[in-house]
Amino acid sequence: MRRGFVRVTAAGFRYNPPMQERLQKLLARAGLGSRRQLEDWIREGRVEVDGKRAELGQKVSGRERIVVDGKRVQLNPDVEAGPEVLVYHKPIGEVCTRDDPERRPTVYHALPKPQQQGRWISIGRLDINTSGLLLFTTDGELAHRLTHPSHEIEREYAVRLLGEVDMPMLERLVEGVELDDGPARFVAIEESGGSGANRWFHVIIKEGRNREVRRLWESQGITVSRLSRVRYGPVVLERSLRPGQSRLLDHQEKKRLYQAVGLGAEKPPAPAVKPSRSSAAPARKAQREAPSRGPAGPARKTRTRRG
Repeated sequence: MRRGFVRVTAAGFRYNPPMQERLQKLLARAGLGSRRQLEDWIREGRVEVDGKRAELGQKVSGRERIVVDGKRVQLNPDVEAGPEVLVYHKPIGEVCTRDDPERRPTVYHALPKPQQQGRWISIGRLDINTSGLLLFTTDGELAHRLTHPSHEIEREYAVRLLGEVDMPMLERLVEGVELDDGPARFVAIEESGGSGANRWFHVIIKEGRNREVRRLWESQGITVSRLSRVRYGPVVLERSLRPGQSRLLDHQEKKRLYQAVGLGAEKPPAPAVKPSRSSAAPARKAQREAPSRGPAGPARKTRTRRG
């Protein structure tokens, strides 16, 4: 956010005040939570601005005394610190929650701390038995847009199936089937290895309903024996990132991610550790370098897709 400045005009000196933006957006960008969550906090009276209860839609510059749940939020509007985005390879057995009452390992225990102010906000979730790509960010607005159904961000999964799969079944799954919470479908299905009753497929969905990939196959009497997310929007899970490892996205990768949801990416600080590899290429390109079978194997033979 830019500071106020003095501009010289023909009429003399004129002071331009600092730019203002909605309170929930500023707090979301600072990493305090998603925009929707912060809107709820404002409605509940948990946020104060200069000693007064905040109002939904209120605009601020960031120089005000902002308090959340009785604790002051330290903001520095003069520093153009870019948001951070982290890609994490989730192993099977971890849960996507900060604190688990059953004391199971959580994904947050394995993450490094953000280099800037804020905390990690999860972009979607994976269930305990699903592995693969998870994205985290300190930008609540980015997290909100990437998970909102209106933006139709593609999620690609590698799935190993137990059961006989035929073309009519694939066509039904692409056309759409009725689940307990409404109609659902795969945007695309591609065969990627295996034979008989133990075959690998890559599937694409555009929403993040609970266990949606598993439930779609189960609707056809097929059991999912292994499931891994290999792509989220333009971000691909590269083979060099092993389970339990994470890395920050570089500037170009973040730029593509922001563009996917209609946001302008802020210029980030230089990462402390050089990323192991840029993985902004489409998933198919990354998979051409992978083994011929398994979750990262290339798609081949059958391709079923609906626009």
